[in-house]
Amino acid sequence: MTTAVAIAVVMLVLVATNVWVHVGPTRAHLLTGPLAAVLLLLVGRMAGLSWQELGLGRQTWWAGVNVALGVVVAVAVAYCVAVTIPFTRAAFRDTRYRLGFRQALFTALVVIPLGTVLFEEVAFRSVLWGLLARGLGVLGATTMSAVLFGVWHVLPAMDLLRTHPSVRGDKAATRARVAVSVLATIAFTTIAGIVFAELRWRSGSLVAPIGLHWATNGLGVLAAARVWAISPDHVASET
Repeated sequence: MTTAVAIAVVMLVLVATNVWVHVGPTRAHLLTGPLAAVLLLLVGRMAGLSWQELGLGRQTWWAGVNVALGVVVAVAVAYCVAVTIPFTRAAFRDTRYRLGFRQALFTALVVIPLGTVLFEEVAFRSVLWGLLARGLGVLGATTMSAVLFGVWHVLPAMDLLRTHPSVRGDKAATRARVAVSVLATIAFTTIAGIVFAELRWRSGSLVAPIGLHWATNGLGVLAAARVWAISPDHVASET
């Protein structure tokens, strides 16, 4: 399989998976992510990418684990501080994560890793990055994969209309806020994609961006659940 064909296949899988995640049954996501990740790894291997080029070489595992542990601790500290400050606390009020303790743990430790992080990191920082690096080099691969990662988040950004109080309001105001929210999400996730790709390249391991990605999302779920738990007046106003 040529590099161009492999990239085309990866893009098709990305589009299909993105649509499926938003229209398919939620309970299927725990299988969709891992299966799609395996499919993409097969595509990468068929295109001739080595395990090292995929960020999965054994010699880089330890370096990746060290970086992952460091960023997880850093994000945990940042979230703890943010939750204690009223101004930043409001950013965590996403109704998707108005959960009890057990459900929040399950979401953070199972749903997020299997349904989101695994697939996205294999897709954008492993297979796609490895394929793009062949023709575009490190800078080109990082830039292109990050931009595509930003575009990937258009549909999730649209979900903020119904899940986050900050984008609710009258019809006209909502449209404007959603437009701003989508653009801001694309910009933010593109920057995040650059950071993730840098971690992958610098450490040589996919484990590093997986750690940061999970920390950002998984610990974010726990932080959001905590914010809802300590804001009974807000919960009452939403019900």
